Amino acid sequence: MNAPSEAAAPGDPARPVIAVFGPTGIGKTGVAIELAGQMRERGIDPVAINCDAIQVYAGLEVLSGAPSPAEREQLEHRLAGFVPVDQEFSAGRYGERAHAEIDSLLAEGRQPILVGGTGLYLRAALTDLDFRPAVPEELREEVERELEVRGPEALHATLPAEFRESIHPNDRKRIARTVELLRDGQSPARDHKGGGELWTADLRRPALLFGLVDADEALVERIDRRVEAMAENGAAEEVERAIAANASRTARAAIGFPEFLEGDLERIKLLHRRYGRRQMTWMRRMPGVQIVARQGRNDKAVAEDILQRIKQSGSHSETILDF
Repeated sequence: MNAPSEAAAPGDPARPVIAVFGPTGIGKTGVAIELAGQMRERGIDPVAINCDAIQVYAGLEVLSGAPSPAEREQLEHRLAGFVPVDQEFSAGRYGERAHAEIDSLLAEGRQPILVGGTGLYLRAALTDLDFRPAVPEELREEVERELEVRGPEALHATLPAEFRESIHPNDRKRIARTVELLRDGQSPARDHKGGGELWTADLRRPALLFGLVDADEALVERIDRRVEAMAENGAAEEVERAIAANASRTARAAIGFPEFLEGDLERIKLLHRRYGRRQMTWMRRMPGVQIVARQGRNDKAVAEDILQRIKQSGSHSETILDF
């Protein structure tokens, strides 16, 4: 086993954060576990930090595809399953927690590996985004009731044109948040088309970003198998328990939350496919991302590819691994 190089000394702020992300169902957790194992062989102590907006909730492990207990034994995961299902949670609050985790791990000489597929959460972990303050609780509840009665498409139609163009009519969470901010007299943050910070290259710490992709047919097959496994592993029962626990709006934003109760697996597969395509789109827009194609390769082979890219990344590799 190789010892860490002098440049990778504990607390060295030059050590870059590693991010492994990509569309739903592509196998990010498996790749991260393999990558972590290969890093340990080189004297590095890795820790995964969850960047999935639904995996933060306790009690939605099946619905969100959270790491299993066995997977957590292979690689420590932080910021997963720590929010009660009845509580609202935001990217702003997540960013604060992620920054603290990253800084603490680096100070201890450990290697943070960001893992997930929620673009806003990933950017919140990597950058200092300008998040809008929370609106009054009564306003939030008013918009939530209106959303339930009228539906997301109706509220989407009330948005100014600039927001209708950038927000999908079925994106309940973004529609509600935008309506809340507008009614509260705040200006919603601009998206990438409007010059917003979501795609900024200004990172708070050095980072190496690896985006996993796959052919459409292969990814569809993976998504379909994943949804079927969710159903077999009790996703519907998980949703029932969450509803009984008064699940928050942000928890209910999980794909398949109502559909699993209805047994509509085809609808859930379709929603995941659409989400996967959106994830692929924003991933390719991120500055500095290195695209890593699966091309039929298993987790170990993909992890070896990523490790080789780290080695070839110039001065960054000197701060992580002693090759």
